[in-house]
Amino acid sequence: MNPQDILPFTRPDIDEETIAGVVEVLRSGWITTGPWCARFEQALSEHFGGRPVLAYASGTVTMEVALRLLGIGPGDEVITTPLSWVATSNVILAVGATPVFVDIDPVTRNIDASRIEASITPRTRAILPVHLAGLPADLDAIYAIAERHRLRVIEDAAQAIGSLWRGQRIGSFGDFASFSFHPNKNITSIEGGCLVLPADADIDLARRLRLQGVQRSGLDGMEVDVVGGKSNLTDVAARVGWGQLQRVEAFNARRRDLAQQYFAAFDALGIEARGIQLPPRDFAQSNWHMFQIVPPPQVRRAALMQALKDRGITTGVHYQPIHLFSLYRARGLRPGDFPEAERIGASILTLPLFPAMRDSDVARVTSALDAVLRQFGL
Repeated sequence: MNPQDILPFTRPDIDEETIAGVVEVLRSGWITTGPWCARFEQALSEHFGGRPVLAYASGTVTMEVALRLLGIGPGDEVITTPLSWVATSNVILAVGATPVFVDIDPVTRNIDASRIEASITPRTRAILPVHLAGLPADLDAIYAIAERHRLRVIEDAAQAIGSLWRGQRIGSFGDFASFSFHPNKNITSIEGGCLVLPADADIDLARRLRLQGVQRSGLDGMEVDVVGGKSNLTDVAARVGWGQLQRVEAFNARRRDLAQQYFAAFDALGIEARGIQLPPRDFAQSNWHMFQIVPPPQVRRAALMQALKDRGITTGVHYQPIHLFSLYRARGLRPGDFPEAERIGASILTLPLFPAMRDSDVARVTSALDAVLRQFGL
């Protein structure tokens, strides 16, 4: 098959103005963290209602920084979801704490807030919810629980830039919020992320943790009093991210339009009556980062993916249940611990969805999926 005929499940859209801006940065002689990073942070702060924002080299490290700012470490527990990219729980392990998983809501596929309190112990320090596919978790319930039990909240909002909760942008309120700008996200800085910080956060420490713990003073003064990492964002990446941020509303509007087209096509095909679970039809809050379906158990996901690939359609898996990876099974977790996450994680499939998709691409995907499902007897 001609590579040009292959439809990816996602593709970043970088405009010519941003490309020209990157060239200017490269020619400037200052390509690592500098004025464009500061400008990007300021634009992000404005996007999040004026809250403090720091940019980092990845969305993963921002969650780790938030945990470190809260002093979370060995002996502490952090409640999170088992259905996410493994970074969500790996950062908890990285600071020496213990991830405590709570099963998901089978409809939203986010952490089931009604199950959280049963998992709180004297060692619990924080709740780390994930806004899967850009659909916000139940923040009213989560923040109410956090307040009752004096816990902190670190929102894994990696996929949720532009998403809303009751009319407010995710990240514009609440406690810590971590965003990713990986190329498969709604906006990208090639690699990168940002951390939105609450008013009581030690912003100076957050900066120092970003670059080896170094604190400078004057022309030649330097001090290091904490172990930091190397996670500063370059100006090249920041220039890409800044250009993308200017287009986030248009990107998300196109994603909503494509998602609506998916639903219309699937309704016409009677997909749900054939056992395919579609995502919640939320066009008020979700940024439609992904469009994910859940086929019935008798359909092997790998076979379905291969059949679509043979038709030039690329799909993805987001995600397999974290607690079934050997790293977590070695910590005593077992199949059956979180049945909803296991059921959905065994079948969930991400269909192509990105702003540059054509309307005809949606028709192509839905038609191909219909044909393949018929081959599977559905």
